[in-house]
Amino acid sequence: MLKKYMAAGVIAAGLVGVAGTAQAGKDLDAVKARGQLICGVSTGVAGFASADSQGKWTGIDVDVCRAVSAAIFGDSEKVKYVPTTAQQRFTALQSGEVDLLARTTTYTLTRDTALGFDFTGVNYYDGQGFMVNKKLGVKSAKELNGATVCVQPGTTTELNLADYFRTNKMTFKPVVIEKIEEVRAAFFAGRCDVFTTDASGLYATRAANAPTPDDYIILPEIISKEPLGPVVRHGDNQFADIVRWALYAMIEAEEYGITSKNVDEMLKSENPSIKRILGVTPGMGKALGVDEKWVYNIVKQVGNYGESFDRNVGMGSPLKIARGQNALWTQGGLQYAPPIR
Repeated sequence: MLKKYMAAGVIAAGLVGVAGTAQAGKDLDAVKARGQLICGVSTGVAGFASADSQGKWTGIDVDVCRAVSAAIFGDSEKVKYVPTTAQQRFTALQSGEVDLLARTTTYTLTRDTALGFDFTGVNYYDGQGFMVNKKLGVKSAKELNGATVCVQPGTTTELNLADYFRTNKMTFKPVVIEKIEEVRAAFFAGRCDVFTTDASGLYATRAANAPTPDDYIILPEIISKEPLGPVVRHGDNQFADIVRWALYAMIEAEEYGITSKNVDEMLKSENPSIKRILGVTPGMGKALGVDEKWVYNIVKQVGNYGESFDRNVGMGSPLKIARGQNALWTQGGLQYAPPIR
């Protein structure tokens, strides 16, 4: 019986050898031939994707693009950023205008199937909330009956808003504006009582756009699940795998305590898992079809997930958002990466 199991193990090992090298698909081939990843991002959400006066993009979504670039090219800066509105983003991906969407996009069944996309993970667990001016005297979303609400069209936000008010037997008047900067301007100008979007976006808007941030409060109710993550087109499994595992690599690196500051020292680790992750023990790069130093390059140039979170939206940023659900699973959060092995 033991010989039978040993023989099966040899056959399985042989199959891994045959199937162990990933074959490039059309989207990955196009990215490599171009020498650049084209990444669809938001038109400007502090902490997630925004450009400074020199045109340099930063944010937790931008870091996903940079990590994918580091995995493919060994260089996190080979990225062209294309700002897209909520309504434009899916057309931009379907048409091939962008290779990848990393744009505060909620993972839903219809988007993952009917639109012809693949979500490749969740880089931020969020939920929809409401922001109001303190002078409105409102303490709860249950007190918003009859309110005018600023909202972007073509979003899960718009659908959740209607569901929430219907469920709670309340009415509202939508003020629908496509561009996020115009939505913010309308809200702060008093054209609507309420601004609704993902809670992270509310914190970002209050910190970066409010004339006087202390005049505005974010109500306690979170009315939806908004798992936000990177999206690619159906049809190129290897490219999807690289995007997926670039994000997982950042999460796994944080779990093992590998940071942009200590990654060179970690190359000397005797921990078998760390040796696999950083390519000291080869094999993972070959399986993914990239350089064996792919995780090293991501962590060295972009950082682990915790570093990215902290500097963009966390305590090291103006937003000061607590890790909450985005803490590692070992710290009571939801961020959990399958093992790199």
